[in-house]
Amino acid sequence: MKIGEIIREKRKELSLTQEQLADFLGVTAPAVHKWEKGVSLR
Repeated sequence: MKIGEIIREKRKELSLTQEQLADFLGVTAPAVHKWEKGVSLR
């Protein structure tokens, strides 16, 4: 399982949107989207 799949799976388990997770982590929603798609891990 790739890291992006794990991030998405855990986010869904917690019933969080990408925006909510981004706010919690102090990043942007597009950053979370990129992580989940495997485009960027920074």
